[in-house]
Amino acid sequence: MGYAQLVIGPAGSGKSTYCSSLYQHCETVGRTMHIVNLDPAAEHFDYPVAMDIRELISLDDAMEELGLGPNGGLIYCMEHLEESLDDWLADELENYVDDDYLVFDCPGQIELFSHVPVLRNFVDHLKRKNFNVCAVYLLDSQFMTDVTKYISGCMASLSAMVQLELPHINILSKMDLVTNKRDIENYLNPDARTLLSALNQNMAPKFAKLNKALAVLVDEYSMVNFVPLDLRKESSIQYVLSYIDNCIQYGEDADVKIRDFDPEDD
Repeated sequence: MGYAQLVIGPAGSGKSTYCSSLYQHCETVGRTMHIVNLDPAAEHFDYPVAMDIRELISLDDAMEELGLGPNGGLIYCMEHLEESLDDWLADELENYVDDDYLVFDCPGQIELFSHVPVLRNFVDHLKRKNFNVCAVYLLDSQFMTDVTKYISGCMASLSAMVQLELPHINILSKMDLVTNKRDIENYLNPDARTLLSALNQNMAPKFAKLNKALAVLVDEYSMVNFVPLDLRKESSIQYVLSYIDNCIQYGEDADVKIRDFDPEDD
């Protein structure tokens, strides 16, 4: 059985930085992890790339040959990946054996994990290859300074949860840039009444019913909560990694070591 993280989130939320820091942490503690690039527009990496979608197709080629814009070209590239699951991806996965741990660094276009079925079909393929997969959704901590942005982030996260149907962890990235961490404590585990009060204060009265519906939705799907991540602290990276490992049952098949004790002398 293999293990995988699907790292998703809006553009600029810190996905590639997260992957790089995760790789460096694992290298420090002597743990093997393989980072896979699924962004056909990526150019530079701060980590060794184990698999690269650009070997199959790149955004520049798609835009040039088909006359597409950036967004249309990216969707075309990802749909081409979807068509190549049983060919290119299957061949690449043959290089990895049981217990290998893959981290997929995904593009930031929100439609890819909210309603376009590409990543859903990609995940289903990994499951058929006997991978335990966890979705890791990154949201910029700056969203927590504005309740309306926070609700937007929650809705996008919830949409990804419903679309992908995977164990799902929401990570609050770029915590090292937050000057006053107390400002975001109420948003880590949101309460419907707190959200509703903040929304009503920031929006016109005509949106009161909409605000209530959104707050209740977040409250009913109580799975929408966030784990803060400060990449400056190894302990923070280890905590998040342990959280994810627990979701995908990584390490549970390891043999339990039992210490032998000599019987006490009479």
